[in-house]
Amino acid sequence: MRVLAKILVVTLFVLGVSTASLAGQRWIDKREYHQQERIRQGIRSGELNRRETERLEAQEARIRVDERFARADGHISARERARLDRELDHASHDIYRQKHDGQLR
Repeated sequence: MRVLAKILVVTLFVLGVSTASLAGQRWIDKREYHQQERIRQGIRSGELNRRETERLEAQEARIRVDERFARADGHISARERARLDRELDHASHDIYRQKHDGQLR
């Protein structure tokens, strides 16, 4: 009975950790999607010119590459998630700055 209880506890722990890991990955994907939408909206409204758009798209591409490397082993560690979060924060700030800098197409 004790062995069965231990197996059950370990199984629940493993499932909980893997579910939390997947939730973090979806969260990163959601942020990337929203930032991409902000860039598209800036292009449509004329707030972003071609050079700004290229620079922001290149920054987003670098983040996707870093994310791919982080996911290479099947999950994103806390340290990798923090690094990606900082990169996404920086990119978000850059998008805001470029959209509000007064330059138009």
